[in-house]
Amino acid sequence: MTGRYLRAGAGASALYALAVAAALAHGGAVGVVKERMDAMSAMAKAVKATAEMFKGTAPYDADAVKRTAAIINKHSGDALTKLFPQGSSHPPSEARKAIWRDWQTFADLARRLEVQSAGLAAAAENEPDRAAGASSGGSTGAVMMASSSSMTVSENELAAMPAKRVFGLVVKTCSDCHSDFRRERK
Repeated sequence: MTGRYLRAGAGASALYALAVAAALAHGGAVGVVKERMDAMSAMAKAVKATAEMFKGTAPYDADAVKRTAAIINKHSGDALTKLFPQGSSHPPSEARKAIWRDWQTFADLARRLEVQSAGLAAAAENEPDRAAGASSGGSTGAVMMASSSSMTVSENELAAMPAKRVFGLVVKTCSDCHSDFRRERK
């Protein structure tokens, strides 16, 4: 009987240690701040692994690109904006108050990320550097979109592009959002 209590106590201690470790992983974040930090971490991890394929340091795997696109898509659009309720910029959050001052731009970036990640999933079967529009001087609207936040490209247009180009647009959208709305990490 004592052994059972010891095992139960050890199990409870292990669960507690995991909970504490999870909280400390994001500087003690809890609630919606932790949820969004977890979502951002999931997207960052997926992007990092996929970037290796497009750099040529890992073999191209269309299914892995689709998985990355699904992770990003799951955490974009309305799923992303709902994680930023008014007043949730307190530490350890890295969110700038500019999010709420310029909510429309933030929401537009979240929606663009949703469309681009769906386009990435559809483009994953395309060769990463397929000739049609693959050069940096290609004639697709995506080049224009990359330089102007007001321009958009549809999921169908993205689906016709090389996966590498669509991935680049996804990463640029992340970067644009972070530049405007995320505090520098210390």
